[in-house]
Amino acid sequence: MVSKDAFIAANRFGLGPLPLELDVIAKNPRGWLKRQITAEQKTPSLLQNLPNVAEIMSTYTRNRQMGNRGQNRGQGNRGGGNRQRGGNTFRQQQGQDYIDSVYSRTLNMIQTPAPFAEHMVKFWSNHFTVSNASRKIVGPIAVAYETDTIRPHIFGNFEDMLIAVAQHPTMLIYLDNHISMGPKSQMATNPRGGDGRARARGLNENLAREILELHTLGVNGGYTQTDVREFAKIITGWSFGGRGGGPEGPNGFRFKRWFHEPGPKTLLGQTYDSGTVNDGLDALKMLARHPSTAKFVATKLVRHFVADEPPASAIKKIEGVFTESKGNLAKVSEALIDLEEAWQSPFDKTKTPYELVLSTYRALDTGKPDKKYLMQTLGELQQTPFKASSPAGWPDVAKEWLNPETLMRRIEWMRALAAKLPRSVKPEELFADTIEAVASKQTKFWVKAAPSAEEAIALILASPEFQRR
Repeated sequence: MVSKDAFIAANRFGLGPLPLELDVIAKNPRGWLKRQITAEQKTPSLLQNLPNVAEIMSTYTRNRQMGNRGQNRGQGNRGGGNRQRGGNTFRQQQGQDYIDSVYSRTLNMIQTPAPFAEHMVKFWSNHFTVSNASRKIVGPIAVAYETDTIRPHIFGNFEDMLIAVAQHPTMLIYLDNHISMGPKSQMATNPRGGDGRARARGLNENLAREILELHTLGVNGGYTQTDVREFAKIITGWSFGGRGGGPEGPNGFRFKRWFHEPGPKTLLGQTYDSGTVNDGLDALKMLARHPSTAKFVATKLVRHFVADEPPASAIKKIEGVFTESKGNLAKVSEALIDLEEAWQSPFDKTKTPYELVLSTYRALDTGKPDKKYLMQTLGELQQTPFKASSPAGWPDVAKEWLNPETLMRRIEWMRALAAKLPRSVKPEELFADTIEAVASKQTKFWVKAAPSAEEAIALILASPEFQRR
């Protein structure tokens, strides 16, 4: 007998059930979730053949250098036309790489037998958002960023994830830290800088501010604008690739000493003065273990997995586990599963458009969705991965996703999709595999009264029960 708890496990914590999966989950919903918590998270096969960040950045750098050489030679209109065509080709390839990688990521989430683990990938990837909305180069390397920094640590240590994120070329580019230089750095005081090239840039606070506001302490976490500026100085020189500097680190990270601000810097009362990459690492470790970080992260987790208005009791429990375990995300995830507040109602959360698409294709199990159609759908529903409008990521409350216009878009997509399905998809089987355990009398009546299988399937997918988790 499929239970309410099985529905919650599959939808709130997972990504929606596959056919017949609810029967398996119902035997032990919490155990089914906890079995997915493993320290080692292997890269899914669908993502293993995607270009890595080093390959993509090498192509990007090579194209940029070719463009610069062409400009320096002062070529005429004919040469300029060639450069433009070359640039257009590169941009087209960037766009295709982005589409291919997002499709592979989405297909993996549709097919995964470990949807709670993938849900955690999605959650933490949104917490540490990168987006090509304002940085087109981010698009083709966004999935590589997620694979490098998020996947290995979803059940590891928050501190390790934070450091991996802050040192990854994708985040450094997205928030402009690769061009940030200390006011008194060698680069700033020597017009030609440490690498022999002229530069005229200054301190950039973007990464420092977002780490404090969005990744760790939260906007009310007790830091000041002075702390933002000091932290920005601490992480000057955090860049990637290029010549000189320290040895290359994970994913091409490089500490470029001639960009680094010399002298002591004070963040939240602690002074950092080694003049090396260790200052930034020590600052991140301090932030990862700060009490404000525990509260901020706990609040986001409870809002995502329990309710738009997160219960204070649940926040306190997760905050306590986060603090006591020093950010052990396996223990935090287990504590989330054990929150009684998460199992009281199956409808406290509304699926985002991306969650709706994932759960729909998981329920239908009709094979690989067409790539063009899938990407078009995500665009029309206004949640294509890695296209959030700001570093804050996608919103996590119903009021940001549901209004008459967006609801109609969902319904229209459900109808269009139902019309495309093969006859092998049976509404009675879909109903049993998805919402039967929690369906209202009204939903049951309208599904049963539908004049055709197509209409019945559309009604199931558009039902309030299927739209929520």
